[in-house]
Amino acid sequence: FIHKSLHRSVSTHFPCCPSKCATFYQLTRERKMQPIQRLQCLFTVFSGAFLIPYILFLIIAGMPLFYMELALGQYNREGAATVWKICPVFKGVGYAVILIALYVGFYYNVIIAWSLYYLFSSFTFELPWTNCHNSWNSPNCTDPKLFNASVLGNGTKYSKYKLTPAAEFYERGVLHLHESRGIHDLGLPRWQLSLCLLVVVIILFFSLWKGVKTSGKVVWITATLPYVVLFVLLIHGITLPGAYNGINAYLHIDFRRLKEATVWIDAATQIFYSLGAGFGVLIAFASYNKFDNNCYRDALLTSTINCVTSFISGFAIFSILGYMAHEHKVKIEDVATEGAGLVFILYPEAISTLSGSTFWAVVFFIMLLTLGIDSSMGGMEAVITGLADDFHLLKQHRKLFTFGVSFGTFLLALFCITNGGIYVLTLLDTFAAGTSILFAVLMEAIGVSWFYGVDRFSEDIQQMMGFKPGLYWRLCWKFVSPAFLLFVVIVSIINFKPLTYDDYTFPLWANRIGWGIALSSMILVPAYIIYKFMNVRGTFKERLAYCITPENEHQLVAQGNVRQFKLQHWLTI
Repeated sequence: FIHKSLHRSVSTHFPCCPSKCATFYQLTRERKMQPIQRLQCLFTVFSGAFLIPYILFLIIAGMPLFYMELALGQYNREGAATVWKICPVFKGVGYAVILIALYVGFYYNVIIAWSLYYLFSSFTFELPWTNCHNSWNSPNCTDPKLFNASVLGNGTKYSKYKLTPAAEFYERGVLHLHESRGIHDLGLPRWQLSLCLLVVVIILFFSLWKGVKTSGKVVWITATLPYVVLFVLLIHGITLPGAYNGINAYLHIDFRRLKEATVWIDAATQIFYSLGAGFGVLIAFASYNKFDNNCYRDALLTSTINCVTSFISGFAIFSILGYMAHEHKVKIEDVATEGAGLVFILYPEAISTLSGSTFWAVVFFIMLLTLGIDSSMGGMEAVITGLADDFHLLKQHRKLFTFGVSFGTFLLALFCITNGGIYVLTLLDTFAAGTSILFAVLMEAIGVSWFYGVDRFSEDIQQMMGFKPGLYWRLCWKFVSPAFLLFVVIVSIINFKPLTYDDYTFPLWANRIGWGIALSSMILVPAYIIYKFMNVRGTFKERLAYCITPENEHQLVAQGNVRQFKLQHWLTI
């Protein structure tokens, strides 16, 4: 994966096959949004009519965008910002995705810290979320052995019942959410979670401080171990009573749901977050590829593995949902939950009922921990590589810069491990990488396909691999993918609803702060366009020409030969 190439002199950093290492890194980044905070989609993913639009959007948008970013990074050998030497005016897109990746790092490490806390708590003969006899339990805590459907009443779903030992361990024992009245009442950081967060940040720092020389070795463990654990959990899950009912619900297709706009919207957003294009990670890691590496094969292989993994994960999840519904004698849709509730409440509760529960808990949270660490490594590497490539002073002091990024994310993450930290985390998760990342990738697709030109981009790929992309890929890059992204951006704005967490509704000022966070990255795109235009000398036409012409062709501008000023440039596919 790592080779000497142009200005990237990395000679002995990675003792492995280029294509294999590229695949591991790219697959690591793809999984970032799925296993943890994006698990909220798992009850929907591949269940019912969702499968049809999911596959459709994978083919027409997901794979083309993934392929585009790999080729872009591999050919130009640059990070997310400096890669825009192909069209200087779009460099603000690079800064936007770097800032978004940094925002995600602020709260993503907190979720890893939760996993570490659960892992430490699992080393006991009796898991702490199995009974109501702990200091954090409320007087209304309900022993799951005495639970039945009549306990719920008022149509409350089991997944929303917050008085089980597992739910109280998560919200009262780990988060201490009951000690906060809302986002305006955060309190101090919890020292237990602070230590876990510190351990996570230290691991990340030593995995990244020498660049891919160290992170490349770590990823062999963190990227492969989850597959082993997933396979073990799947095999055990399908043997549980009620698992068949869960799997049957998973595979049942209700074609009537295809009439619902939300199904198509969910499929579009899920395929985007699943493949992870736009965070700068794919560009950063692909920039280390050998120049003639077959990134076309990598794109097809990795995106396919990603979606197959999602599909197989569904069996592991829904077998447990079926088992829990069987145990509590309720419907499967009543136990199905989303987001952290699935990962830190329902699954641990199910594990606690199994024989050898301690073993299964340790295995499960090791899987979450490794998933989180290798994913966070990808995000932080995108920030470090993106800025180090642009500012040589940072590249010369990479270790110190890596420490600064790690320590900075630790300090800001402390807001997310206070009593009301879950509210801060929810705010960031919703706004930091929501509409803003969709907008950034839309601008990226437009910059590459329209301003740089699909024909010229195809010629770059031919230089690397000896063949041009087919007509299908070129049509997707120029028309289908931008249209898809524009659709998702518009829908995400139109369908916005005031932020909530369970029964708590965020105040208006919190929503405004959230939109401020989202706009802080998006504003970098037009801001840099204005900055670049104002700092180029010449007439209006000359300034425009220098802004949209690749840096290595600026001599053509002086000759009046500007490709983008010709109609053929915009019509060519």
